[in-house]
Formats: sequence, C-alpha cells, structure tokens
Amino acid sequence: PLDYAQPNGKQIRLTVSRVPATHKDPRNSKRRVPRQGALVYNPGGPGASGMYFPLIGVLPEWKGLAAAYDLVGYAPRGVGRSAPLSCTDPKQYFKAPTQAPTHPSESYKKERIAQAKAYARGCARRAGATLRHYTSLNNARDLDVLRAALGEQRLTFMGASYGTYFGALYATLFPSHVRRMVFDAPVNPDPAKIWYRNNLDQSAAFESRWTDLREWIARHDKEYGLGATAEEVLRSYEKAAARLAVEPAGGKVGPGQLQGAFLSTGYYDDFWPHRAQALSAYLKGDPKPLIQQAGPHQEAAKEAENANAVYTAVECNDAPWPTDWKVWDRDNTRLARVAPFETWDNVWTNLPCAYWPAARQEPLDVRTGPGELPATLILAAERDAATPYDGALKLHRRLSG
Repeated sequence: PLDYAQPNGKQIRLTVSRVPATHKDPRNSKRRVPRQGALVYNPGGPGASGMYFPLIGVLPEWKGLAAAYDLVGYAPRGVGRSAPLSCTDPKQYFKAPTQAPTHPSESYKKERIAQAKAYARGCARRAGATLRHYTSLNNARDLDVLRAALGEQRLTFMGASYGTYFGALYATLFPSHVRRMVFDAPVNPDPAKIWYRNNLDQSAAFESRWTDLREWIARHDKEYGLGATAEEVLRSYEKAAARLAVEPAGGKVGPGQLQGAFLSTGYYDDFWPHRAQALSAYLKGDPKPLIQQAGPHQEAAKEAENANAVYTAVECNDAPWPTDWKVWDRDNTRLARVAPFETWDNVWTNLPCAYWPAARQEPLDVRTGPGELPATLILAAERDAATPYDGALKLHRRLSG
C-alpha cells in the first residue's frame, strides 16, 4: 500500500532481486548445506538501492552465507523502479563547476536558500499527494510485506547506515517477526536526533575523518609531496580549491566537485591514495586524474537525482525540522568554527526540509522490552564519519537483549 492507513487503496510495486541458496559448502564440496531462509539487505541512504546485493555471494568471504541463505536485495519505495521519486529534471541535476565556501557570505547563503525552496517546490510538484508517504516507518512496513512475499515466517535482515534505522523501526514494530538482524554502522535512533541533530553530529565526525586523511597523506609525503604535516596538507588542498575557483579543471571541476570527491574519503579508506594522487598531480600541472575522479558523470545523473530525491523526502517527512533559517545559521556557523570541512555542504543538502510542503511525522521511539527481540548483532567503527560511533551505543541500549 502507498498509504498503510488505507491498505486497500493505491498499491505500489517494489523491485526485488534474489539469488537462491547454493547449498554448496565452500570448505567441503561433498557436503550439502541446509537452507536457512532469505537474507534481506539494505545499503542505506535513504535512497540507496540493494538490487545488486545478491551478486556478493560469488565473493569468497560470502560463499558460506550464500550456501545457507537466499540473498535478497531490493529497491525501497521511491528508488529505481520502485514507485520512483524525482524532484528535478535529471538533465539539470549536475550543476558544475560549483563553489564550496567553508565560511559562506550572506549573499551566497541567500542564493542557497532560494535553491532549497525551489527544490522543495519541485518535489511537491512532481510527486503530488504521494510525497508524504515516503517515510522510514513505511520503509519498515514495506520490509514486512517483503518478508511475507518471500514466504518467510521471520525476517533475517542486514542493514547498513540508514538501513539500521528502519531496521530498528522494524524491530520495534514487529519484534516477533525477527529471526536475525545485523546493524552495520548504526544511525542514532533517538527521536530528538532524527534528523536535524544527527546531521550536526555527522558534520563534526567528518571533520575528525578529514583530519585522519590529512595525517595519513602527511605520513606519505615522499609519495605525494602535499606536505609533511596535516596543516601543510590542508594548505595544499586550499591552494587547489582557490585555483579551481578561478579556473575549473576541464571546465567542470570547481571547489564544490573537489570537496565532494574528498568527502567520499570519509566513507572509504581505499579512496585515500587515489584522491591524494589526484590532488598531487593537479598541483604539479596534470588535472586529468582529478577531472576523472571529481568530475560529474552525466550518465549517472538520473540515478543520482533519484537517490537525492528519496533521501530528501524521507528525511524531511520523518521528523520536524527547524523552519527558521536563523536556527540553521546559528547552529552551523558555530559548528563550522571547529568543523568547517563538511558543515555547510551538509546544510545545503538538507535545507529543503526547512521549506518542506508535506506534513512531518513524529519519530517512533525505538525500544524493545526484555525477551521481545532475538539477539541482534551491532557493528560499529569508532572513526565512522557518516554514522558516528555514539549512535551504536544508543541503539544498543534501546534494543533489550
């Protein structure tokens, strides 16, 4: 159902991918592994698709799980072919080159406020009355429909990042329907944090990760020549940003694209050498690696626009947001003094929520009582930038047992 308050009303279709259990023991070819059911995965977002997940079963580390479980991925509502959501023309989605001031001027702020208002209006115009139904609670309810469609009495689920949040909502709503759950990189589920304050915490955590990266580059100064200290590496980065502001690389990589490319290093350590090499080459006169890594790829515009539309709709619908720009300006100006790297970029991503045209929900308080929920596994990294470690401790306290 589009709207679970009207279960017999308008229906939507979710796209699902599945690879059946192989029954093959990777350590003993003669042994047949009994099937344990379906393992459903969500990679997060909001707005990410899990459709490719079942292919992971070919990797050596996953063959044991692929033997016992049907590996199931899906596109949540709004994503891909699952009642797709769009807020703007994908052809107009990638604006490049762009600026990325860490201390934006008042005129720049006014420009971004106007863009946020226009984006929110675009979501309302394109989605109409369906817009308010893209929520985390509905994602959790959809997961139970998927469980039933798979013929599973109880759900085995693994969620990463945002997938942990509506996985936790599922555990709260349907504890007796849970068989096993893995929460990988948990979101802080405290209703007071959803989503405005979680984004402030995220910006602070990205600053720590940005420092980690710069210290790592400094330790490899012989390879990259970007500076022997984190401060010297920062000066090299700022030098590149200033140069790109005057003359974008390849006509499409400005400071905004540079910042976006380095933001991804907060998620993946294996990006570190690639980004450092590209920055080093650019400052030595070769812009090609930076253009390749940071430039917008127009062929991915439709998917990127869709993912951003779902991200925005779910986060804006899920909870109340400050509607007074002065609150955003005060909180983020204060934060940017100590965490300038991602703070304002995070503001511009989420600012449509200040002007959102659909009704907001009150977040569900994630909690389970003793004996309600089977034991779940929570995985968290202390230096996680996107989902700070404290969120895992909060989730652990809320899921009894």
